[in-house]
Parts: sequence; C-alpha cells; structure tokens
Amino acid sequence: MPDRLVLPVLAALLVAVMVAALLVGGAGISPAEVFSTLGSAAWGQAPSDVNAKILLDIRLPRILLATLVGAGMGLAGLASQTLFRNPLASPYILGVSNGAAVGAVVAMFLAGKPLGYGGLPAMSVSGGFVVGAIVFTMARRSSHFGHSLLLAGIAISAFCSALTAGALYLAGERLQTLVFWLMGGLWQATWGDVLLLTPVTVAALAGLTALAPAMNVALAGERSASDLGVNVRRLQTLLLVIVSVTTSVAVAVSGVIGFVGLIVPHVLRMLIGADHRGLVPASAAGGALLLLVADTLARTLAAPAEVPVGIVTALVGAPVFLWLLRRPTGYGA
Repeated sequence: MPDRLVLPVLAALLVAVMVAALLVGGAGISPAEVFSTLGSAAWGQAPSDVNAKILLDIRLPRILLATLVGAGMGLAGLASQTLFRNPLASPYILGVSNGAAVGAVVAMFLAGKPLGYGGLPAMSVSGGFVVGAIVFTMARRSSHFGHSLLLAGIAISAFCSALTAGALYLAGERLQTLVFWLMGGLWQATWGDVLLLTPVTVAALAGLTALAPAMNVALAGERSASDLGVNVRRLQTLLLVIVSVTTSVAVAVSGVIGFVGLIVPHVLRMLIGADHRGLVPASAAGGALLLLVADTLARTLAAPAEVPVGIVTALVGAPVFLWLLRRPTGYGA
C-alpha cells in the first residue's frame, strides 16, 4: 500500500468500526432504531426509552472513550519510542502505566476523602510522571541508554506491581472492582470520562505534530541533533510530559491496557517509514482503531458477560512483542 494511503485507510476503517460497534451488543437493537435514535439526538430530540439510553448513555460514550484512549496510547507509544530511541519502548513496558495505576489505586483507597472528580486522574498523573522521571533519570546516567532504559522500566514496573498487589490484599470489599479495573476495561465509561480525556488526547496530538520535525532529527542521536539546532533536553522534557500525562489520564479512566502503544507505532513505522509528520496522525488513528476493535470484541464475544479489554490486547500484544525482539531495532543504543 502506498504510504500516502495509510492514514486515509486507517481513518476510513476507524469510522466503519465505530458504526459497527454501535450496531452490536447484548441489547439487540436494530440498525434502523440505532440510526433513528442518533438522528433524533443530533436534533436535540432523543427518545427516552430503554434502547435509546443504552445507545446514548452506554454504547456511544464507550465507543468514543475507546477511540480517545487508543489514540492517546498510540501517541504516547510513539513519543516513548522517540524519546528513548528504541522501538521496544512503550509506557507499559517502561512502567509508566503501572506507576499511574499505583496513583489511581491510592486515589481509590482515599475515595471517602475530599478528592473531588479530578482526584483520581490527578493521582494517576502523579504516579505515572514520577515513574517516567525515575526511569529516564536512571537510563541517562548509564553509558548504555537503551538497555538501561528497559531494565529500569522492568524493575520499576515490578516494584509498582508489588505495591498494587499489596493494595489488592488490603482491598476488602473493593477487591473485585480493583481487579477488574487493573485488567483494563471501559465498561464504566461515562460522558464525563470522554470530556476529561478529549483535551488531553487533542493536546498530545497537537503537541507531537508541532514536535515532529525535531523528533525526526532526534533519531540521529543527541549530539547530531544538537549540532543541527535541536534543543535536545527541552524536546526530551516535552516528550516525557506528553507520555506521562496522556498515559496516566488514560489509565485513570480505563485501567491498565498494555501493548497498544508498543504495537501501533512500530507497525506503522514499517509501513510508512520514520517520518514523524506522518507517524503522529497515523499512530493516533491506528491506536484508536486497535483499541476500539479490541473493546468491541471484549464486550460481544462472551455477551452478556464481558472480557476485560486488557486481556484481549495482551493476547495480541505479547506474541507481537516477542516477534519484535527478534528484529533489529533500527535505532541507536
């Protein structure tokens, strides 16, 4: 497929899957009723029957949230791989997702305190940003940046997982909620979550689009990028902020969903090359498409029961990750 067609194809597929996701589900709503309800809602005259509530209050916000979370994860994965010049880097592999999960779990335990609606995302962002900063600092101090990065990420991720396991042990009656949340899922999606994540994902897309030329130069190495006029430290700081904030807010609303940020940018790089001017929008569209497909399968394959979407992405992502380990990275160490 020609490079210039990848993004339009991804966008067309995303729209098609969004429509298909609206049409399928345990409620068995006919296509005619789906489109009629959406048309009425667009004109401010949404019906108030049960099927309309299922469509407008459950399916539609869930589809939009899956799209936003997937796009954010795709962008965060691309930023991670550029930041560390390693195509095996991702917020999940580097421990940022687990750090965000620790922050969110702490917020859940403090749910009775005056945290407010933004308390859980704020704690999640704090946890993810702290872990990202620790991993980056440890890797910077080593002469083997890429290897140290992955090793530090694995170690910090294991530490965060231990903290989360301890929280599960103390969870009591909240155990089931925490377990399902840590597996990753969008079954509690609300319009509030959509409104929370929309500006974060849009800001990540806009920020990486503006940074794309500098990201292209940064792949040549810090010294070469500096010689070409790129403020490498500023670029690294901005990428770290984008990765940490985008990942952490996504974790706050969807739980821990792995491998999207690893698979999507790497596969797209194989298809369209390393130019970030094309990779940034393609990673957003590809991440949205992958997670929306996974979530649609998660809620329909075993209906009326539901499979956590994190399990679906892991079943796909783990074999792909092992395959990627056998390939040359194409990045500097």
